[in-house]
Amino acid sequence: MYRQLSLPLLLLVVLALSAFSTALMVGSASLSISDVWAVVRGDGDGLARTMVMELRLPRALSAFAVGGLLAVAGALMQVLLRNPLADPYVLGLSGGASIGALGAMLAGFGGVLMSGSAFAGALFSTFLVFGLAHGRGGWTPSRLLLTGVVVAAGWGAVITLMLAMSPAERLPGMLYWLMGDLSYARTPWPPLILLITICLVLVPLGRSLNVLARGPQQAAALGVDVRPLEWGIYVVASILTAAAVTTAGSIGFVGLVIPHMLRLLLGNDQRLILPACALAGGTLLVLADTLARTIIAPEQLPVGVITALLGVPTFLFLLYRSR
Repeated sequence: MYRQLSLPLLLLVVLALSAFSTALMVGSASLSISDVWAVVRGDGDGLARTMVMELRLPRALSAFAVGGLLAVAGALMQVLLRNPLADPYVLGLSGGASIGALGAMLAGFGGVLMSGSAFAGALFSTFLVFGLAHGRGGWTPSRLLLTGVVVAAGWGAVITLMLAMSPAERLPGMLYWLMGDLSYARTPWPPLILLITICLVLVPLGRSLNVLARGPQQAAALGVDVRPLEWGIYVVASILTAAAVTTAGSIGFVGLVIPHMLRLLLGNDQRLILPACALAGGTLLVLADTLARTIIAPEQLPVGVITALLGVPTFLFLLYRSR
């Protein structure tokens, strides 16, 4: 059993290391593998050391953390709703986090205050969706999904209003941030530590999540405390989404495509899917960000544009394969 779980994860670790190597070597000024290895050993010239240690490595680590956070959040939402189309963007979590972050940007806040505002927006969206979806006898996955779609559309309208009322000098930066931008991601350790911590906490709960994925009645019959687990999943997904949005803005399709693809390839065991989502989501965003900053170098594209261009045809293909 453990061998079946470890082999796919080992392959994903190799792919992640390959993506990091590519991100460190490729750019407007390319480096060879020997140059990168010299910098890692503490040697190398000053220019190569600056490019690797101060520019490319922090950005690659941030991209990996954000991709992993979004993929794990998407996997949790799909377990909660038992729907492969669920992700933080569909359910309004990202919209609430974006509004909180944009409000902090307009107020001139940054750092911890911006992160706190994004988390408050995501958490408010959580309670709003759950409150509106709660009917007689509680909420159902279909009602929650429909409510989340409507709330997400409402957040989109509020974001448009905020952009229309924003000062002209701040508008370009806000628009670029909304499309997904890792240019200013220089502190990768908070989201990376959060990703590792959440994965370590969730993997022991894999059996309970496997049972919950079969339905709340079956889970309750097998001794799972369903309501606290469901609320815990939603709050954890809010934390992950808020951290990702604060670090890199609004990046779509990672939380939708990666869990769906891995379930088709690896099955539906959450003990394997959740760490695999962290690795595969991070690898995808590292490669997408590398492409975004090199395809029209020295200019850079928003990484959200690359994930959308890659995600839409990939997801349509997966839907076609899973008919």
